[in-house]
Amino acid sequence: MARTRLPVNGRTLAQLAAATTKTSAASVVRRVPFPYRPPTVPAGVEPKRPEPKTGGNYDTEWARSYPARLARVLLVEGLVRPAVELLAAPTIKGVDRLLDTDGPLIFAANHHSHVDTPLLLSTLPEPWRHRIIIGAAADYFFGSRLTAPVSALVIGAIPIERSRVSRKSSDDAAALIDEGWSFLIFPEGGRSPDGWGQPFRGGAAYLSLRCNVPVVPIHVEGTSRIMRKGSKVPKPAPTTITFGTPMWPTDDEDSRKFAARIEAAVGQLADETATDWWTARRRAHRNETPSLQGPGSVGAWRRTWSLGDRSPKRRRAKRAWPDLG
Repeated sequence: MARTRLPVNGRTLAQLAAATTKTSAASVVRRVPFPYRPPTVPAGVEPKRPEPKTGGNYDTEWARSYPARLARVLLVEGLVRPAVELLAAPTIKGVDRLLDTDGPLIFAANHHSHVDTPLLLSTLPEPWRHRIIIGAAADYFFGSRLTAPVSALVIGAIPIERSRVSRKSSDDAAALIDEGWSFLIFPEGGRSPDGWGQPFRGGAAYLSLRCNVPVVPIHVEGTSRIMRKGSKVPKPAPTTITFGTPMWPTDDEDSRKFAARIEAAVGQLADETATDWWTARRRAHRNETPSLQGPGSVGAWRRTWSLGDRSPKRRRAKRAWPDLG
């Protein structure tokens, strides 16, 4: 004769036994003392919220381990560099200005496009190319659990807070520079919204003063034609990367004054790219170098019109009057 399962309060004996077992296990876990479980919080005290693991708090130390560095070299040389050659066809100038330089450097470049980072990663000269970290916006590149590890592995980025002053960001960057890593930073803090430059912030200048490391100004031209801010699909276009002479802060300069001088140096490189070295030097001597920020106190349409077409192909084309016979 089969044994009948009698319901008890709507549950069978088997369900009651399972519930009793679960209750007993839970009670045992609750009785485990500290430090094997978190300490209790006194009544009336709000428990401390755990800090997020993304954004400015993301730990990138693993991305500088030997396996991660090897993977990054393979990615940069095998994937990023061929893609950049195909998409941007870079022309590199001024590398000879770094021949007598050794040790870590701080590279400071203007910023117009997401293409700037892979372009510079694949064109920086040795020995700095594969021992460099990049200061990337914590809210953009490290905002999720997906983008954070990708940014740390593929481009060797560390999070930099741009919406608030963070001592952690500067301390992390300074510690890595002291260990022999070079640093690539975009002092404008974000991509150009209209093709003209933005005022340089003091991050590169501050790190130079703190770590006693020179700053190399870099001007990147052409990436806004490939993928300007707001664009989703890149379009092939030629680019030019011009490296400047390493700069040291003077004894009477603070980070604000040095940042202004770095911005002026990048402006001179932009003038050199648009004209030639001699013309740019003469303008710089007369303090007539065009500003990276473009004309001020004018409408948006005037700024766009003043920007014009800066492609090298268009600049080299000579205008000729028609032959009227």
